[in-house]
Amino acid sequence: MESAKPLQTRKPGIKTAWIIFWHLFFWMGIISFFVFLARINDAQLTTRELVIIFLLYPAINISLFYLNYLVFIPKFLNRKKYWQYAGIVAASIVLYGFFKYGVGLIFKDVVLVHQKGHVIPFLTYFYSSIFTSLIFVFLSTALKFSTDWFLNERIQRDLENQRLSAELAFLKSQINPHFLFNSLNSIYSLAYQKSDTTPEAILKLSEIMRYMLYECNDNKVDLDKELQYLQNYIDLQKIRFGAKAFIDFKVEGNITNQKIEPLLLIAFIENAFKHGVANDITSPIKLLINVADGRLHFYIQNKKHTLNRDAVGGIGLINVQRRLNLLYPDRYTLNIRDEENTYTCELSIIL
Repeated sequence: MESAKPLQTRKPGIKTAWIIFWHLFFWMGIISFFVFLARINDAQLTTRELVIIFLLYPAINISLFYLNYLVFIPKFLNRKKYWQYAGIVAASIVLYGFFKYGVGLIFKDVVLVHQKGHVIPFLTYFYSSIFTSLIFVFLSTALKFSTDWFLNERIQRDLENQRLSAELAFLKSQINPHFLFNSLNSIYSLAYQKSDTTPEAILKLSEIMRYMLYECNDNKVDLDKELQYLQNYIDLQKIRFGAKAFIDFKVEGNITNQKIEPLLLIAFIENAFKHGVANDITSPIKLLINVADGRLHFYIQNKKHTLNRDAVGGIGLINVQRRLNLLYPDRYTLNIRDEENTYTCELSIIL
């Protein structure tokens, strides 16, 4: 909806000028077509006859077209004043009938006289005029309803896009505090243990936050940068666990010149470290990312930690599932298997 964008630099008159141009172009095209047919069928028509038949009377009918289009429909029909609308349209058609017959009397030799010299009776001409006027009223009503329908559809699409953009912005904003909360818990644990790796962990967190603040403002980011961000997060967790962190992380395929929505995969990895067992060498966290034929396949599996439960709830996974529905509709598959001892997530996205 254009009025919702007051800061956009544009010239409002340009659109109106184009509408007027296309309306004029349409009517001129229609009139020119009928003049051409008349010239072919009756080459003896004079310029005066052509002007009266194909300019004067069409102008009268077109004036009724726009009277209904610009005045009657907005003032009565759009406001659900149906009886008033029907009455004003009927009165206008009758008045236009009398008016056109009056004009016909002025140009009687062209309008009211047959080629054989017979004068058209008033009622015959009047009924014909009513029929013609009804056609123009119907056309203007159909055009108005069509343009209003398309305009309303566009407004609804714009509103829906704005709603989705706002929802995505909200979901994305939830990621930073959620991630920061978990990371600070990890660093707090290191600091509490007076670990020598605490400064390195803070530096790694700084690199991660720099990426989240300055690299993720676009709708899509380079896949290789997003994977480096995941690697930094894994490195941070390894600092937290020390030599007891075991994760099998592999990247396969060509990741260059590929784009992905930012901060989309981190929730699965966070979930694996938070609820899984990362210090069992016999059951490491398995993480595989494969890129082929424009499709990304993400696989992560972890041994479940039965004693670690998130009292807040799974904000991260709920968030990412909602973002997938909004960003990759009908372009992703997500399979989560919550088994007795293992938790597995498989995600496939058409990039």
